Amino acid sequence: MSQSGSKSGSQSGSKPTSEPKASNHAVMGNYGRAELAFSHGEGSWLISTEGSRYLDFATGIAVNTLGHSHPKLVAALTQQAGKLWHVSNLYEIPEQAELASRLAERSGLDKAFFCNSGAEATEAAVKMARRAMYHKGYQNRHKILCAEGAFHGRTIAMLAATDRPVFREGFGPMPDGFDHFPFGNMNALRDQLIKDAETGSPEIAAVMVETVQGEGGARPLPDGFMTQLRAVTDEVGCLLIADEVQIGVGRSGHLFSFEPSGIKPDIIAMAKGLAGGFPIGAVIATDAVADAMTPGSHGSTFGGNPLAMKAALTVLDVLDEDFLADMRSRSADLMAELKTLSQKYDAIADIRGNGFLIGIVLAEGITPVEIMTRLRQHKMLVVPAAENTIRLLPPLNVSRDDIHHAVATLDDVFGAWHDMG
Repeated sequence: MSQSGSKSGSQSGSKPTSEPKASNHAVMGNYGRAELAFSHGEGSWLISTEGSRYLDFATGIAVNTLGHSHPKLVAALTQQAGKLWHVSNLYEIPEQAELASRLAERSGLDKAFFCNSGAEATEAAVKMARRAMYHKGYQNRHKILCAEGAFHGRTIAMLAATDRPVFREGFGPMPDGFDHFPFGNMNALRDQLIKDAETGSPEIAAVMVETVQGEGGARPLPDGFMTQLRAVTDEVGCLLIADEVQIGVGRSGHLFSFEPSGIKPDIIAMAKGLAGGFPIGAVIATDAVADAMTPGSHGSTFGGNPLAMKAALTVLDVLDEDFLADMRSRSADLMAELKTLSQKYDAIADIRGNGFLIGIVLAEGITPVEIMTRLRQHKMLVVPAAENTIRLLPPLNVSRDDIHHAVATLDDVFGAWHDMG
């Protein structure tokens, strides 16, 4: 079922490239980059420009859904690139209509809008929620409630949706219209919603949540939270926005992470892994929301282009129910092996997350950078997160052999750390 294209991590499998190393002097310094570059990828592995193989449990931060150079994606994009790359949304785009229909069917919602990134998707979701309330005659309902520790993107509005000062510093006053509730605290959230409703002139338009906070430290919402949230938002008449940018597109083991709860949001924001590495964003909504989005109310120059649509359709073809069932089995194996590992080493404070979005919470006195550096020296890539956490974000088709290799590498790194202590 899985396609990893893996070989032993100690084998290069490729000759070093002869291309000269490019200078970064003209690139802005807003990224903290490792001194490492890659020439190509195969399944769950990246090959550096020096010819070394790295097990990729970062996947471009949950983007490379099917790993690298998946044959179906390569074929679909190559074929589409020879036909048509871009056409304006002033005209019909058949590939866009097909993807919208597929997403509506699998989500249980009605209409889709396409853009190019997660921040664009969450920003559009907020605009749609406010516009839907305006369309219904509730001009005062504009506020969006978000969880503390959330991350919804880096536009100015989405920085307001995120309460963490590290992302806001130096960017001036934040836009109005956003408020926060303690993560996972249904009592506090319900109190805010009920209090707002009882004013007689409510301001809250929607609650926007991630079922697992990725950037926030791989923190999952408590069991039953989404069911309760759907009930209370219905009670007070506001909307529910599911931010599926990182945990969506099968990463939870379901195409949408809220599926096990049995609820349907009013709006879903998607991006990252939807096209397997090709830039894309999408917002799916009910007719009640979509009807407010009349011509000219929102748009995107590149959103919904045929190349992105074809890539996303190919990803959805692969992520059928058989694939997702197998993925749930493999992710459960990984979680079980990590929990066993955590019992061996005091350096691991907790293992948490869902599916293939897993956080290793580190003990006090150990930083994610330290562990990431040692893992990179052992030819394995992971991603940092808040709350002293490293994230494991493997391709959804990662093989069991590569899972065992990853756990063995983590064992080596934490074992060496333990011996040093």
